[in-house]
Amino acid sequence: MGIVKIADELHEEIRKASGAMSRSINAQAEFWLKMGMLAELHPTHNYQQLVQMLLQQAEFKLAGGSDERRSA
Repeated sequence: MGIVKIADELHEEIRKASGAMSRSINAQAEFWLKMGMLAELHPTHNYQQLVQMLLQQAEFKLAGGSDERRSA
């Protein structure tokens, strides 16, 4: 785990969004990071399609798929 330095203004936006979405600040930041990465990798997908991809990844991990943290 590392530390990422972000602008104070962005941290405030994450804090506000985390309250609205009932997530911790860290979970909200992680969600936005994942969504941004998926959006860059799949620029033709819409928000719902990207969320579906995240859900499928979570189902794979829950079903016993490989988890890179286990191999560390």
